[in-house]
Formats: sequence, C-alpha cells, structure tokens
Amino acid sequence: MSLKDQLTADMKAAMKGGDKDRLKVIRLILADIKRVEVDSRKSLSEPELMAVLEKAVKQRRDSVKQFTDGGREDLAANEQAEIEVLETYLPEPLSDAELAALLEAAIAETGAESIRDMGKVMGAIKSKAAGRADMGAVGALVKARLSQ
Repeated sequence: MSLKDQLTADMKAAMKGGDKDRLKVIRLILADIKRVEVDSRKSLSEPELMAVLEKAVKQRRDSVKQFTDGGREDLAANEQAEIEVLETYLPEPLSDAELAALLEAAIAETGAESIRDMGKVMGAIKSKAAGRADMGAVGALVKARLSQ
C-alpha cells in the first residue's frame, strides 16, 4: 500500500473512530501533498511523498522550538503531538551506529580527504539516509569527521 493510500485509509479510520486530533493532522498532510502535486502537475512518487512529510515534521520542530522559547508550552505541546502522528508514517530513523557506519562508507566510497569533499560525502549519504536521518545533524557529523 502506498503512503498516500495509507494516509487516506487512516483518515477514514480516524473519522469513524472520532479521533479529531489525528484526523486534523492527516488532513493537513494530505492537503500539503495535494498542493505539491497541483504545483508540479504530476503525481508524487514515494520518495517525494516522504520529502513532503519530512518537511512538515521539520516545520513543526521549528515551531516547537519557537513556541518553547516564547513561553507558549500549550502551543508547543500541540505541535509535538502533530509531530508524533506524522512520524508514524516516516521510516525508522537510523541509529548512531548505523549512521556512523554509513558515514565511514560514504567517505571511503567518495575518497574524501578534507572538508572540501563534504559535498560529495553528503550526496552519497543523502541517497541512502533519506527520511531516516536529520541531514543537518549528518552535515555536522561529516564536517567534524573531515576536519580531523
């Protein structure tokens, strides 16, 4: 079952079950997906759907940080609840050990020796870790590793 079909089925289940919070989040993400499909005038592939989900999670994480900094814990809690719903549709995140192994493999594969090779390493990692790791954090790890 595709991600879009799964979201639609879960939306129907949330409607029947009366889970208004989950229903709201699923409707929002389906609207985001539809907007991207209309803008690009094509049906999205699974990786593109994952990218839309990742972007939604990232936006909500930023909102949680801003709400927490602003002293609005109630709004931060709402955003965190939305993140938890969205994360059920994302693949299992990479563990630290898996990420370290992937980093070393990418460095060996690209022959990277200095910080100037960071782009090549990030390109190799991005294709393998898409949706399973925060690329900002991965970038910091790559930078630290190549600076040694």
